[in-house]
Amino acid sequence: MHKDVVIVGAGISGIGAAYNLQKSCKTKSFTIIEGRSDLGGTWDLFKYPGIRSDSDMHTLGFRFKPWINDKSIADGPSILNYLNETTDEYNIREKILFNHKVKLANWNSAESVWELEVQDDTNSISKFTCNFLFMCGGYYSYDKPHQPDFNEQESFNGKIIHPQFWDESLDYANKNIIVIGSGATAVTLVPALAETAKHVVMLQRSPSYVIAAPEADAINLKLKKFLPLKLAYFITRWKNILLTYLMFYFARSYPERVKTRLINLVKEELGNDYDVEKHFTPRYKPWDQRMCLVPDGDLFESIKKGTASVVTDHIDKFNEDGILLQSGEELKADIIITATGIELNVLADIAINIDGRKVEPHNHLAYKGMMLGGVPNLAFSFGYVNASWTLRADLTAEYVCRLINQMDKEGVSVCMPQEDPAAEAEDDYIDFTSGYVQRALDRLPQQGKKAPWRNYQNYLLDIFYVRIWKLKDSTLRFYNPK
Repeated sequence: MHKDVVIVGAGISGIGAAYNLQKSCKTKSFTIIEGRSDLGGTWDLFKYPGIRSDSDMHTLGFRFKPWINDKSIADGPSILNYLNETTDEYNIREKILFNHKVKLANWNSAESVWELEVQDDTNSISKFTCNFLFMCGGYYSYDKPHQPDFNEQESFNGKIIHPQFWDESLDYANKNIIVIGSGATAVTLVPALAETAKHVVMLQRSPSYVIAAPEADAINLKLKKFLPLKLAYFITRWKNILLTYLMFYFARSYPERVKTRLINLVKEELGNDYDVEKHFTPRYKPWDQRMCLVPDGDLFESIKKGTASVVTDHIDKFNEDGILLQSGEELKADIIITATGIELNVLADIAINIDGRKVEPHNHLAYKGMMLGGVPNLAFSFGYVNASWTLRADLTAEYVCRLINQMDKEGVSVCMPQEDPAAEAEDDYIDFTSGYVQRALDRLPQQGKKAPWRNYQNYLLDIFYVRIWKLKDSTLRFYNPK
């Protein structure tokens, strides 16, 4: 089978890519290859209690499809419904090939095509070819989350479960539960479990920044009363984009002042008698890692009710009844949940070759955060670390459409960022300290010290580069094979 474009992944990025191709590249044939039996990516994979967005839906939603639900911080099923609605509204579902995984992609220079080996759910291999390969498979492994080996873990008599592999038949009513972790998954799980569990402990080595925010956007609710939905969505979306940008700017410019303010907000939630210094005061600066959003302060409410608590300590070992801490305290549990994080992958863990020679992404500079130097007709979608994923995914899809149309205008079959010997790789190019990022530094593409080889994590700047700035530069080469 041959297509002009193959999109890998039918999550937010893949659906957005399909919309843009249909809108801006009407003559191009494409298919979406999806490894799972349904669309949605993250929102179809995760089934744990309380699963929800960690960004507001007015920016996590598509710019072309208004989010009309009153809840700005939405639960997983609502997001999945939104993605299904979008897919059906724009007739994208018929373009998705489910239960197929791209295992190998080889660029054939003589023919100017990508040759794909695609495995279905019976392990049969099919051959596909395409002119352009668009990687929209997300940023983490669906099969291999981060699972540290805990000392004597096998001695625990209860059930141990990772949120990524949640057992929906698990009965946790009136059970004592330990959730290991302090990130977005942990702060989501704890209040959801606490509604029916006997008690839930969030066990963390060190705290994260936790911010309470209204589940519904009050300004959006008011706007929807007297403005058309699309206009209200547009205004709310840009209000949230600008507020997030300003918050990030102030956090990086005045970290101590912002930190003090964030900690004081937690103190207002939990009161002066609670040890906020120990349990909710991180060692790192604001926005060195993503903030943990708790809608309507649900985590704090669970703590105040006594149905949940936070313990900050290191694990010594597991035992039959729970976990022994290095302080000597023992936490008893019926169930232990290891919300220990994800493992980043690169290019959906697909083996990428050029004329049979393996491409190691880490040995290449990333061009505008969406292509690899020296790799033709390939783009990848990777969202922001300091804002909603969809903002960057939308811009990347727009840019890919511009590239494809420019190739037609030039009458060429290949576009490729040329590797620039003068573009030095930046050794300390990611100033983001989250464990899942740091664990993957030896696999991620590198960045240079300046544009176009540097990703500035700035939506406003990226709009300029994608929509306004000229497409052709001294780095991007358009050509036909000799």
